[in-house]
Amino acid sequence: MAHPRQEKQAPPRAAMAPGVPTRVLAAKVLAQVIGRGRSLKAELSTALPTLDDSRDRALLEALCFAVLRRRNAYDAALAQWMQRPLSVREDELRALLLVGFAQLDALELPAHAALSATVDAARALGRERQAGMVNALLRRAQREGIPPQPARAAFPLWMADRIEQDWPDQADAVFEASLQPAPLWLRVNRQHGDRDTMLQRLEAAGIAAEASPIAPDAIRLPTPVAVSALPGFAEGALSVQDLSAQQVADAMSLRPGIRVLDACAAPGGKSAHLLERDPSLHLLALDIDPRRLKRIGETFARTGVGEHAQVRAGDAGDPAAWWDGQPFDAILLDAPCSATGIIRRQPDVLLHRRETDIEALVALQARLLDACWTMLAPGGTLLYATCSILREENQFQVEAFLQRTRNAGFLPLGDAFGHDSWAGRQRLPGENGADGFFYARLLKKG
Repeated sequence: MAHPRQEKQAPPRAAMAPGVPTRVLAAKVLAQVIGRGRSLKAELSTALPTLDDSRDRALLEALCFAVLRRRNAYDAALAQWMQRPLSVREDELRALLLVGFAQLDALELPAHAALSATVDAARALGRERQAGMVNALLRRAQREGIPPQPARAAFPLWMADRIEQDWPDQADAVFEASLQPAPLWLRVNRQHGDRDTMLQRLEAAGIAAEASPIAPDAIRLPTPVAVSALPGFAEGALSVQDLSAQQVADAMSLRPGIRVLDACAAPGGKSAHLLERDPSLHLLALDIDPRRLKRIGETFARTGVGEHAQVRAGDAGDPAAWWDGQPFDAILLDAPCSATGIIRRQPDVLLHRRETDIEALVALQARLLDACWTMLAPGGTLLYATCSILREENQFQVEAFLQRTRNAGFLPLGDAFGHDSWAGRQRLPGENGADGFFYARLLKKG
């Protein structure tokens, strides 16, 4: 009995030429993200440890990010240059072609190496019969270049429209900045020394670094390096955290020794920052997902703040299920949101976020605000924060809360936190080299 023709299986890793395993992995990761709706972060967390060389790991990340930022342009080029569109079952081959385009276009890698490794990757994926087609399409991309598209075209239509509606004067800059690679920001742990000392250690290690003028613990690296190369990282002297996220601690401006709740704490970076600044705080790090508590624990252990904090699983929107009834003097509510301010770090937001998500997110944010308010002591402050740039989740959310909550007011924040947004402040992507972020500091009258 005749058997149907089978595609050749990928050869063992050891048989692949240098650079080929990275392209194969990039195609597999992107096929999951684009074709099956998987999270880029989750897929990379599985794929990156399989590569031994830090340069290969950096290339894998760069390829995936570049493809997702320019996916619409690359898809348009494929549609224009191919006589027959690829089938749904050929998702890995399609992803590999996008990886090839990204090498020539966004990353500007040497054409010979990019073409050779990508064609070999097609064979490694069992696509020997299509290797010639891959070669031909990449050579055309090399000759003609990818047809240009405006940055706005990378965004879903509904998202682009909302950004233009909310930020008409800044929308073009938002689109452009959101498609650029994000810089590497570091946070200095004050329990290990001051920022000037850490800058000297980085200089001694041959790592260029510069201090932020608006955030006292923030250092920016013009050229990113692997965290393993950072002096003091393993011991907790440095952490990777964007400037905007670091300014949460500045916005909260806590008094020593008070009782603090981080209501949506995972992975624990903001809680750790607060405790690095003041170990006298009585801090509870809460997260609704018990599986994410491990990440918080790891963050606390590396930074050395674990003995000063409690970690608990619980829904901040349902205090009756876990709260002991003792009010908190300060609450951080870094609420779930659309993530439209961090697209440069999570480009799959362009792919996965739906307009229908916004209504559900706004309802969840309102529920969390109301519930956290019941746990706040009179005279206490609640910092409402998101990594969104949509007014519906930010300014309008806070306006609605203040209108329905008679004992709520707000404390103004300065220009260092971004554009004036009535009761809060909004930084847009790329401003001060930072992510898009919203802050509103709310006061419980009493």
